[in-house]
Amino acid sequence: MTVASSSPSKPGALAVWAASPVAFLMAMNFINFLGFAGWSALLNNFAREAAGFTGAEMGILQSVREIPGLLSFTAVLWLLVVREQTLAYVSIVLLGVGVAITGFYPSLFGLLATTMLMSVGFHYLETMNHSLSLQLLPKLEAPKLMGRIAAAGAAAQLIAFGGMALTWRTLEPGFSTLYVITGVSCVLLAIMSWIGFKRFDGAVPQRKDLFMRRRYWLYYLLTFMSGARRQIFMAFGGFLMVDRFGYDVAAISLLFLVTCTVNTLTASWLGGLVARLGERRTIMIENLSLVVVFAGYAVASLGTFGEWGGTVAGGLYVVDGVFFTLVIAQRTYFQKIGDPADMAPTAGVAFTINHIAAVVIPVLFGLIWLWSPAVVFLIGAGIATGSLGLSFLVPNDPGHGRETIFSGR
Repeated sequence: MTVASSSPSKPGALAVWAASPVAFLMAMNFINFLGFAGWSALLNNFAREAAGFTGAEMGILQSVREIPGLLSFTAVLWLLVVREQTLAYVSIVLLGVGVAITGFYPSLFGLLATTMLMSVGFHYLETMNHSLSLQLLPKLEAPKLMGRIAAAGAAAQLIAFGGMALTWRTLEPGFSTLYVITGVSCVLLAIMSWIGFKRFDGAVPQRKDLFMRRRYWLYYLLTFMSGARRQIFMAFGGFLMVDRFGYDVAAISLLFLVTCTVNTLTASWLGGLVARLGERRTIMIENLSLVVVFAGYAVASLGTFGEWGGTVAGGLYVVDGVFFTLVIAQRTYFQKIGDPADMAPTAGVAFTINHIAAVVIPVLFGLIWLWSPAVVFLIGAGIATGSLGLSFLVPNDPGHGRETIFSGR
Protein backbone atom coordinates (compact mmCIF):
# COMPACT_ATOMS: atom_id res chain seq x y z
CA MET A 1 0.00 0.00 0.00
CA THR A 2 1.53 3.32 -1.04
CA VAL A 3 0.73 6.39 0.98
CA ALA A 4 1.70 9.95 0.11
CA SER A 5 4.04 11.63 2.55
CA SER A 6 4.81 15.26 3.19
CA SER A 7 8.50 14.35 3.33
CA PRO A 8 9.94 12.38 0.40
CA SER A 9 12.66 10.91 2.62
CA LYS A 10 10.25 9.49 5.20
CA PRO A 11 7.34 7.13 4.63
CA GLY A 12 3.93 8.13 5.87
CA ALA A 13 2.50 6.75 9.10
CA LEU A 14 0.10 4.44 7.26
CA ALA A 15 2.90 3.08 5.08
CA VAL A 16 5.01 2.34 8.16
CA TRP A 17 2.03 0.63 9.80
CA ALA A 18 1.31 -1.43 6.68
CA ALA A 19 4.93 -2.62 6.55
CA SER A 20 5.16 -3.56 10.24
CA PRO A 21 4.75 -7.25 11.12
CA VAL A 22 3.89 -6.27 14.70
CA ALA A 23 1.10 -3.99 13.44
CA PHE A 24 -0.18 -6.79 11.21
CA LEU A 25 -0.25 -9.28 14.10
CA MET A 26 -1.94 -6.71 16.33
CA ALA A 27 -4.60 -6.11 13.67
CA MET A 28 -5.25 -9.83 13.22
CA ASN A 29 -5.56 -10.35 16.96
CA PHE A 30 -7.83 -7.32 17.25
CA ILE A 31 -10.26 -8.53 14.58
CA ASN A 32 -10.23 -12.12 15.82
CA PHE A 33 -11.12 -11.18 19.38
CA LEU A 34 -13.58 -8.51 18.30
CA GLY A 35 -15.63 -11.24 16.66
CA PHE A 36 -15.12 -13.82 19.36
CA ALA A 37 -15.86 -11.36 22.18
CA GLY A 38 -19.06 -10.19 20.50
CA TRP A 39 -20.14 -13.81 20.15
CA SER A 40 -19.16 -14.68 23.74
CA ALA A 41 -20.76 -11.62 25.37
CA LEU A 42 -24.20 -12.68 24.16
CA LEU A 43 -23.80 -16.45 24.22
CA ASN A 44 -24.71 -17.33 27.82
CA ASN A 45 -27.85 -15.21 27.83
CA PHE A 46 -28.82 -16.09 24.25
CA ALA A 47 -28.39 -19.80 24.94
CA ARG A 48 -30.35 -19.67 28.19
CA GLU A 49 -33.13 -17.22 27.23
CA ALA A 50 -33.65 -17.92 23.52
CA ALA A 51 -32.62 -21.58 23.27
CA GLY A 52 -33.45 -22.75 26.80
CA PHE A 53 -30.02 -24.24 27.51
CA THR A 54 -29.01 -25.87 30.79
CA GLY A 55 -25.44 -26.69 31.81
CA ALA A 56 -25.66 -29.96 29.84
CA GLU A 57 -26.50 -28.27 26.50
CA MET A 58 -23.90 -25.59 27.19
CA GLY A 59 -21.31 -28.29 27.70
CA ILE A 60 -22.21 -29.90 24.37
CA LEU A 61 -22.01 -26.53 22.60
CA GLN A 62 -18.62 -25.72 24.10
CA SER A 63 -17.29 -29.14 23.12
CA VAL A 64 -18.40 -28.61 19.53
CA ARG A 65 -16.82 -25.15 19.60
CA GLU A 66 -13.50 -26.79 20.38
CA ILE A 67 -13.58 -29.40 17.61
CA PRO A 68 -11.96 -26.99 15.07
CA GLY A 69 -9.28 -26.36 17.68
CA LEU A 70 -8.68 -30.11 17.86
CA LEU A 71 -8.30 -30.09 14.06
CA SER A 72 -5.93 -27.11 13.99
CA PHE A 73 -3.14 -29.38 12.69
CA THR A 74 -4.97 -29.40 9.34
CA ALA A 75 -3.95 -25.75 8.90
CA VAL A 76 -0.52 -27.05 7.91
CA LEU A 77 -2.09 -28.95 5.01
CA TRP A 78 -3.74 -25.76 3.74
CA LEU A 79 -0.29 -24.14 3.68
CA LEU A 80 0.58 -26.44 0.81
CA VAL A 81 -1.70 -24.33 -1.42
CA VAL A 82 -1.99 -20.91 0.31
CA ARG A 83 0.30 -18.64 2.30
CA GLU A 84 -0.13 -18.25 6.06
CA GLN A 85 -1.17 -14.62 5.68
CA THR A 86 -3.84 -15.47 3.09
CA LEU A 87 -5.20 -18.24 5.29
CA ALA A 88 -5.42 -15.72 8.14
CA TYR A 89 -7.62 -13.39 6.06
CA VAL A 90 -9.91 -16.20 4.90
CA SER A 91 -10.23 -17.36 8.51
CA ILE A 92 -11.48 -13.94 9.59
CA VAL A 93 -14.19 -14.03 6.92
CA LEU A 94 -15.37 -17.45 8.14
CA LEU A 95 -15.41 -16.13 11.70
CA GLY A 96 -17.43 -13.08 10.71
CA VAL A 97 -20.02 -15.04 8.74
CA GLY A 98 -20.46 -17.53 11.59
CA VAL A 99 -21.02 -14.76 14.12
CA ALA A 100 -23.37 -12.80 11.86
CA ILE A 101 -25.86 -15.67 11.41
CA THR A 102 -25.79 -16.95 15.02
CA GLY A 103 -28.80 -14.96 16.21
CA PHE A 104 -31.10 -16.43 13.57
CA TYR A 105 -30.82 -20.01 14.88
CA PRO A 106 -31.88 -20.18 18.57
CA SER A 107 -31.87 -23.96 18.91
CA LEU A 108 -29.36 -26.63 19.87
CA PHE A 109 -28.64 -27.74 16.31
CA GLY A 110 -28.69 -24.19 14.98
CA LEU A 111 -26.17 -23.02 17.57
CA LEU A 112 -24.00 -26.08 16.98
CA ALA A 113 -23.81 -25.29 13.23
CA THR A 114 -23.11 -21.56 13.54
CA THR A 115 -20.65 -22.14 16.37
CA MET A 116 -18.72 -24.65 14.28
CA LEU A 117 -18.37 -22.15 11.41
CA MET A 118 -17.31 -19.34 13.74
CA SER A 119 -14.86 -21.62 15.53
CA VAL A 120 -13.15 -22.82 12.34
CA GLY A 121 -12.30 -19.21 11.51
CA PHE A 122 -11.25 -18.34 15.04
CA HIS A 123 -8.96 -21.33 15.59
CA TYR A 124 -7.32 -21.23 12.16
CA LEU A 125 -6.55 -17.55 12.68
CA GLU A 126 -5.19 -18.25 16.17
CA THR A 127 -2.93 -20.92 14.68
CA MET A 128 -1.63 -18.56 12.00
CA ASN A 129 -1.08 -15.77 14.54
CA HIS A 130 0.84 -18.15 16.78
CA SER A 131 3.00 -19.39 13.92
CA LEU A 132 3.72 -15.95 12.43
CA SER A 133 4.50 -14.48 15.86
CA LEU A 134 7.18 -17.10 16.45
CA GLN A 135 8.62 -16.50 12.96
CA LEU A 136 8.46 -12.71 12.67
CA LEU A 137 9.27 -11.51 16.21
CA PRO A 138 12.91 -11.38 17.41
CA LYS A 139 13.52 -13.66 20.41
CA LEU A 140 14.84 -10.96 22.73
CA GLU A 141 11.83 -8.71 22.15
CA ALA A 142 9.20 -11.42 21.62
CA PRO A 143 7.66 -11.43 25.14
CA LYS A 144 7.07 -7.68 25.18
CA LEU A 145 5.83 -7.60 21.58
CA MET A 146 3.51 -10.54 22.25
CA GLY A 147 2.22 -8.51 25.18
CA ARG A 148 1.37 -5.67 22.79
CA ILE A 149 -0.37 -8.10 20.46
CA ALA A 150 -2.35 -9.48 23.40
CA ALA A 151 -3.23 -5.91 24.40
CA ALA A 152 -4.71 -5.35 20.92
CA GLY A 153 -6.92 -8.39 21.41
CA ALA A 154 -7.94 -7.13 24.85
CA ALA A 155 -8.77 -3.72 23.37
CA ALA A 156 -11.03 -5.42 20.81
CA GLN A 157 -12.82 -7.26 23.58
CA LEU A 158 -13.11 -3.99 25.48
CA ILE A 159 -14.85 -2.40 22.49
CA ALA A 160 -17.10 -5.41 21.95
CA PHE A 161 -18.16 -5.87 25.57
CA GLY A 162 -18.49 -2.14 26.18
CA GLY A 163 -20.56 -1.71 23.04
CA MET A 164 -22.77 -4.65 24.00
CA ALA A 165 -23.41 -3.36 27.51
CA LEU A 166 -24.13 0.19 26.35
CA THR A 167 -26.31 -0.84 23.41
CA TRP A 168 -28.28 -3.36 25.44
CA ARG A 169 -29.09 -0.85 28.18
CA THR A 170 -29.96 2.08 25.89
CA LEU A 171 -31.46 0.64 22.69
CA GLU A 172 -32.49 -2.89 23.79
CA PRO A 173 -31.92 -4.49 20.37
CA GLY A 174 -32.48 -8.16 19.64
CA PHE A 175 -29.72 -10.77 19.82
CA SER A 176 -29.73 -11.21 16.03
CA THR A 177 -29.08 -7.50 15.40
CA LEU A 178 -26.00 -7.43 17.59
CA TYR A 179 -24.64 -10.63 16.10
CA VAL A 180 -25.05 -9.27 12.56
CA ILE A 181 -23.27 -6.00 13.40
CA THR A 182 -20.37 -7.86 14.99
CA GLY A 183 -19.96 -10.40 12.19
CA VAL A 184 -20.17 -7.89 9.34
CA SER A 185 -17.64 -5.65 11.08
CA CYS A 186 -15.15 -8.53 11.14
CA VAL A 187 -15.60 -9.23 7.44
CA LEU A 188 -15.11 -5.56 6.50
CA LEU A 189 -11.99 -5.26 8.67
CA ALA A 190 -10.59 -8.43 7.06
CA ILE A 191 -11.02 -6.92 3.59
CA MET A 192 -9.34 -3.67 4.68
CA SER A 193 -6.41 -5.61 6.14
CA TRP A 194 -6.06 -7.73 3.02
CA ILE A 195 -5.79 -4.56 0.93
CA GLY A 196 -3.67 -2.54 3.34
CA PHE A 197 -0.91 -4.76 4.72
CA LYS A 198 2.16 -5.84 2.78
CA ARG A 199 3.24 -9.47 2.43
CA PHE A 200 4.99 -11.00 5.44
CA ASP A 201 7.03 -14.21 5.42
CA GLY A 202 9.35 -15.72 8.00
CA ALA A 203 13.10 -15.85 7.40
CA VAL A 204 13.13 -19.66 7.33
CA PRO A 205 10.79 -21.69 5.04
CA GLN A 206 8.41 -23.78 7.14
CA ARG A 207 8.02 -27.53 6.98
CA LYS A 208 4.67 -28.53 5.53
CA ASP A 209 4.42 -32.01 7.09
CA LEU A 210 3.01 -33.08 10.46
CA PHE A 211 5.26 -34.42 13.19
CA MET A 212 5.93 -34.49 16.92
CA ARG A 213 9.47 -34.26 18.23
CA ARG A 214 10.53 -36.08 21.39
CA ARG A 215 12.54 -33.12 22.66
CA TYR A 216 9.42 -30.91 22.68
CA TRP A 217 7.60 -33.24 25.12
CA LEU A 218 7.43 -30.75 28.00
CA TYR A 219 6.01 -28.04 25.73
CA TYR A 220 3.35 -30.48 24.54
CA LEU A 221 2.39 -31.38 28.13
CA LEU A 222 2.24 -27.75 29.26
CA THR A 223 0.06 -26.98 26.24
CA PHE A 224 -2.29 -29.87 27.04
CA MET A 225 -2.71 -28.81 30.66
CA SER A 226 -3.21 -25.18 29.65
CA GLY A 227 -6.00 -26.19 27.30
CA ALA A 228 -7.73 -28.27 29.96
CA ARG A 229 -7.80 -25.62 32.66
CA ARG A 230 -8.59 -22.83 30.19
CA GLN A 231 -11.58 -24.72 28.87
CA ILE A 232 -13.09 -24.99 32.35
CA PHE A 233 -12.83 -21.21 32.63
CA MET A 234 -14.23 -20.59 29.15
CA ALA A 235 -17.13 -23.03 29.41
CA PHE A 236 -18.20 -22.50 33.00
CA GLY A 237 -16.66 -19.28 34.36
CA GLY A 238 -19.16 -16.97 32.68
CA PHE A 239 -21.98 -19.49 32.98
CA LEU A 240 -21.44 -19.50 36.78
CA MET A 241 -22.22 -15.77 36.85
CA VAL A 242 -25.44 -16.24 34.88
CA ASP A 243 -26.65 -19.52 36.36
CA ARG A 244 -25.77 -19.00 40.04
CA PHE A 245 -25.64 -15.23 40.50
CA GLY A 246 -28.22 -13.97 37.98
CA TYR A 247 -26.00 -11.75 35.81
CA ASP A 248 -27.99 -10.31 32.85
CA VAL A 249 -26.50 -9.34 29.45
CA ALA A 250 -25.48 -5.89 30.67
CA ALA A 251 -23.91 -7.24 33.87
CA ILE A 252 -21.95 -10.02 32.16
CA SER A 253 -20.81 -7.58 29.48
CA LEU A 254 -19.66 -5.18 32.19
CA LEU A 255 -17.68 -7.99 33.84
CA PHE A 256 -16.01 -8.78 30.53
CA LEU A 257 -15.46 -5.05 30.06
CA VAL A 258 -13.57 -4.71 33.33
CA THR A 259 -11.44 -7.77 32.49
CA CYS A 260 -10.54 -6.42 29.07
CA THR A 261 -9.79 -2.94 30.41
CA VAL A 262 -7.28 -4.37 32.86
CA ASN A 263 -5.83 -6.61 30.13
CA THR A 264 -5.47 -3.71 27.71
CA LEU A 265 -3.58 -1.70 30.31
CA THR A 266 -1.39 -4.51 31.64
CA ALA A 267 -0.77 -6.96 28.76
CA SER A 268 2.32 -5.18 27.46
CA TRP A 269 3.69 -4.91 31.00
CA LEU A 270 3.02 -8.60 31.63
CA GLY A 271 4.88 -9.43 28.41
CA GLY A 272 7.84 -7.44 29.72
CA LEU A 273 7.50 -9.33 33.01
CA VAL A 274 7.99 -12.60 31.15
CA ALA A 275 11.22 -11.24 29.69
CA ARG A 276 12.45 -10.14 33.14
CA LEU A 277 11.43 -13.21 35.15
CA GLY A 278 12.02 -15.83 32.50
CA GLU A 279 9.70 -18.57 31.30
CA ARG A 280 10.19 -20.92 34.26
CA ARG A 281 9.14 -18.51 37.00
CA THR A 282 6.37 -16.95 34.91
CA ILE A 283 4.72 -20.32 34.24
CA MET A 284 4.94 -21.07 37.97
CA ILE A 285 3.24 -17.78 38.88
CA GLU A 286 0.49 -18.28 36.30
CA ASN A 287 -0.42 -21.75 37.56
CA LEU A 288 -0.23 -20.84 41.23
CA SER A 289 -2.68 -18.00 40.63
CA LEU A 290 -5.05 -20.36 38.82
CA VAL A 291 -5.06 -22.83 41.70
CA VAL A 292 -6.25 -20.02 43.98
CA VAL A 293 -8.82 -18.77 41.45
CA PHE A 294 -10.43 -22.16 40.81
CA ALA A 295 -10.59 -22.93 44.53
CA GLY A 296 -12.27 -19.55 45.01
CA TYR A 297 -14.83 -20.33 42.30
CA ALA A 298 -15.69 -23.59 44.07
CA VAL A 299 -16.20 -21.88 47.42
CA ALA A 300 -18.29 -19.07 45.88
CA SER A 301 -20.53 -21.53 44.03
CA LEU A 302 -21.46 -23.12 47.36
CA GLY A 303 -22.92 -19.85 48.59
CA THR A 304 -20.23 -19.42 51.25
CA PHE A 305 -19.96 -15.68 50.66
CA GLY A 306 -23.69 -15.06 50.88
CA GLU A 307 -24.86 -11.90 49.13
CA TRP A 308 -21.24 -11.12 48.24
CA GLY A 309 -20.89 -14.35 46.26
CA GLY A 310 -21.55 -12.75 42.88
CA THR A 311 -19.05 -9.97 43.56
CA VAL A 312 -16.33 -12.38 44.75
CA ALA A 313 -16.85 -14.68 41.77
CA GLY A 314 -16.73 -11.69 39.41
CA GLY A 315 -13.44 -10.54 40.95
CA LEU A 316 -11.96 -14.01 40.52
CA TYR A 317 -13.11 -13.98 36.89
CA VAL A 318 -11.18 -10.76 36.28
CA VAL A 319 -8.02 -12.15 37.90
CA ASP A 320 -8.33 -15.35 35.86
CA GLY A 321 -8.72 -13.43 32.61
CA VAL A 322 -5.77 -11.14 33.30
CA PHE A 323 -3.32 -13.84 34.36
CA PHE A 324 -4.07 -15.83 31.21
CA THR A 325 -1.88 -13.30 29.38
CA LEU A 326 1.10 -15.02 30.99
CA VAL A 327 0.59 -17.96 28.63
CA ILE A 328 3.00 -15.90 26.50
CA ALA A 329 5.74 -17.62 28.51
CA GLN A 330 4.86 -21.01 27.01
CA ARG A 331 5.12 -19.61 23.49
CA THR A 332 8.46 -17.89 24.04
CA TYR A 333 9.71 -21.08 25.74
CA PHE A 334 9.03 -22.98 22.52
CA GLN A 335 10.45 -20.17 20.38
CA LYS A 336 13.75 -20.62 22.25
CA ILE A 337 13.92 -24.43 22.10
CA GLY A 338 12.35 -25.02 18.68
CA ASP A 339 13.89 -25.40 15.24
CA PRO A 340 13.08 -22.23 13.22
CA ALA A 341 11.53 -24.38 10.47
CA ASP A 342 9.20 -26.07 12.97
CA MET A 343 7.19 -23.01 13.98
CA ALA A 344 4.19 -23.38 11.64
CA PRO A 345 3.69 -27.16 11.90
CA THR A 346 4.26 -27.16 15.66
CA ALA A 347 1.79 -24.28 16.10
CA GLY A 348 -0.88 -26.43 14.44
CA VAL A 349 0.04 -29.52 16.46
CA ALA A 350 0.15 -27.46 19.68
CA PHE A 351 -3.32 -26.08 19.11
CA THR A 352 -4.59 -29.61 18.53
CA ILE A 353 -2.97 -30.81 21.76
CA ASN A 354 -4.39 -27.76 23.55
CA HIS A 355 -7.89 -28.79 22.48
CA ILE A 356 -7.84 -32.53 23.17
CA ALA A 357 -9.16 -32.05 26.68
CA ALA A 358 -11.29 -29.11 25.52
CA VAL A 359 -13.50 -31.37 23.40
CA VAL A 360 -14.15 -33.78 26.25
CA ILE A 361 -14.30 -31.49 29.29
CA PRO A 362 -17.42 -29.39 28.48
CA VAL A 363 -19.71 -32.39 27.94
CA LEU A 364 -18.37 -34.39 30.88
CA PHE A 365 -18.16 -31.41 33.20
CA GLY A 366 -21.56 -30.18 32.03
CA LEU A 367 -23.02 -33.34 33.53
CA ILE A 368 -20.94 -32.88 36.71
CA TRP A 369 -22.28 -29.30 36.84
CA LEU A 370 -25.82 -30.64 37.20
CA TRP A 371 -24.66 -32.42 40.33
CA SER A 372 -22.25 -29.84 41.79
CA PRO A 373 -20.62 -26.78 40.15
CA ALA A 374 -18.07 -26.72 42.98
CA VAL A 375 -16.65 -30.09 41.88
CA VAL A 376 -16.08 -28.71 38.36
CA PHE A 377 -13.87 -25.94 39.72
CA LEU A 378 -12.09 -28.15 42.25
CA ILE A 379 -11.02 -30.41 39.38
CA GLY A 380 -9.79 -27.26 37.62
CA ALA A 381 -7.68 -26.46 40.68
CA GLY A 382 -6.24 -29.97 40.50
CA ILE A 383 -5.33 -29.54 36.82
CA ALA A 384 -3.62 -26.22 37.56
CA THR A 385 -1.68 -27.94 40.37
CA GLY A 386 -0.43 -30.57 37.92
CA SER A 387 0.63 -27.85 35.49
CA LEU A 388 2.43 -26.09 38.34
CA GLY A 389 4.41 -29.27 38.94
CA LEU A 390 5.43 -29.40 35.26
CA SER A 391 6.67 -25.81 35.40
CA PHE A 392 9.52 -26.93 37.70
CA LEU A 393 10.91 -28.93 34.76
CA VAL A 394 11.40 -25.81 32.62
CA PRO A 395 15.08 -24.72 32.72
CA ASN A 396 16.07 -21.21 33.72
CA ASP A 397 17.71 -20.65 30.31
CA PRO A 398 15.78 -22.73 27.75
CA GLY A 399 17.31 -23.22 24.33
CA HIS A 400 18.23 -25.86 21.77
CA GLY A 401 19.66 -28.72 23.83
CA ARG A 402 18.24 -27.20 27.03
CA GLU A 403 14.58 -28.13 26.62
CA THR A 404 14.12 -29.36 30.22
CA ILE A 405 16.14 -29.49 33.43
CA PHE A 406 17.04 -33.08 32.47
CA SER A 407 18.51 -32.18 29.07
CA GLY A 408 22.16 -33.14 28.70
CA ARG A 409 22.17 -35.31 31.82
